[in-house]
Amino acid sequence: MFSVSISSLPSRLLPCPWFSSFSSSSSSLTNSRLSTLSSRNSGSRVPSSAVLLFSPLPFCFGSRNRNLLTCRAAEYVFPDPIPEFAEAETERFRTHLLKTLSESDMYGESCEEIVAICTEIFNTFLHSEYGGPGTLLVIPFIDMADTLRERGLPGAGEAAEEAVEWAREHVDKDWEQWTGSD
Repeated sequence: MFSVSISSLPSRLLPCPWFSSFSSSSSSLTNSRLSTLSSRNSGSRVPSSAVLLFSPLPFCFGSRNRNLLTCRAAEYVFPDPIPEFAEAETERFRTHLLKTLSESDMYGESCEEIVAICTEIFNTFLHSEYGGPGTLLVIPFIDMADTLRERGLPGAGEAAEEAVEWAREHVDKDWEQWTGSD
């Protein structure tokens, strides 16, 4: 990302309406430059106290249609989690993990406890964060490995790896089947 003086911008380069302005201590624009921007781009949403950082991506070159498409993509909101889907997927996850981990001698007597911890973390994630393809995060699987290690349970990394492999292969596909989307 780089900083650009507003006065040096060619008139054909206009920030897209979705371009967000934010404050930064590393660079700043004076109020006169912001006034210049506001007068050039009448109707733009630039607060007088804003500091803008420009990158090549927020500028829309060319037609108004491209501006609209870019703006619509930037405004996409993922759906909220579906509790019924979360329950069904959590049960599938638990069944698979229990079957897979019980086949290994590594986990011994701790297999049920490991599966319970992983299932609880996965269930919480599905109920609070997962909203369809593009929202499957690595954080819950890191939390699984960390929690298992903290409790001194065997095979923490391997259990978390098995969990993430299953999730990568199934969760997004199952969501699409559940919602009927492509």
